[in-house]
Amino acid sequence: MYIAISPQKIGQSYSNSVSDYVAYLDKENEGLEPENQEHFFSQTEDRIPSEKVISEIDANTAKLKKTEPKFYSIVVSPSQRELKKIAQNPEALKTYTRELMKVYTSSFYREKPITVDQIKYYAKIEHERTYRGFEKEVVENAPFRKRIAKLENDIRKVARGELEGNIKKIQAEIKQLQKEAPYQINGNMIVAGMKKEGNQSHIHIIVSRKDVTNSFGLSPGSKYKASEVEMHGKKVQRGFHRDEFYEKSEQVFDKLFKYERNFVETYTAKKTLVKNPMLFRMLLGNLPTSEKALALKLLSKTGMRVPSIPTNKVQLALKVFHRLRRGMQRAIEAGSIGI
Repeated sequence: MYIAISPQKIGQSYSNSVSDYVAYLDKENEGLEPENQEHFFSQTEDRIPSEKVISEIDANTAKLKKTEPKFYSIVVSPSQRELKKIAQNPEALKTYTRELMKVYTSSFYREKPITVDQIKYYAKIEHERTYRGFEKEVVENAPFRKRIAKLENDIRKVARGELEGNIKKIQAEIKQLQKEAPYQINGNMIVAGMKKEGNQSHIHIIVSRKDVTNSFGLSPGSKYKASEVEMHGKKVQRGFHRDEFYEKSEQVFDKLFKYERNFVETYTAKKTLVKNPMLFRMLLGNLPTSEKALALKLLSKTGMRVPSIPTNKVQLALKVFHRLRRGMQRAIEAGSIGI
């Protein structure tokens, strides 16, 4: 499960309207029959028109400065294994989203607990994802793409008489490079913007910075995790429990769908790998044999070559482990875990 929370920024400033983001989320519906389209939903409503999402979020910005975000985007990306568990059921994803937003509101640190009926949010399920520039498949194909671009430029120069050469020979060289690229889909080299194969369902959530009454702000990007600060001469509680939110998000999914989460699928394990790799190695090495085998299989799907981990964890070569860590960091970055 990868969850990303971010303010919607345009350059150095924040969006004045959610309209562009809503339009982006509506693109997947283009060309689909009405019964096959995905619609926005909230905690209590389904099939919410895009126009209502825009008007409600844009109007809920009282006293916010230009330097402050008007809304936040939460992207929830279940893994292939998690999606398989729920059989890619949109209704199951809706149910999970509604439970997730209860966890979101309870993660704010306030004198009086925040509840889900105090926030204004709209969510939408998407079923397609595209490769981004920093992902392993795109990065490792980049040298081939660069050489192909040069050859394509050479063809144009030959056609204009600026360069001597055989166009058919250059075209054959391009085709060979396309075949040699390490990552392909249906014979086509993977590049940024190409649609991913398989089950790619994920959830986009737009949540207003202000509460439903438009009277106070709720920032999941607060630099305060849980603290008391002085405002207008009074001490007030503020902050957002980020780790708690991520951990409970997994727990809610597991409880809802009776999902048996492997150690390496947990937010805690991913965070441990980045912050304390030696501890991660120890915990991984101590897993029961069957769980360890599944853990290695899941890690290999991040794009790494993961060697077998010996029973005696002390014997594990540090060089090999660092490769494991770098692979997990790429997986975390790809899923944008964090705020």
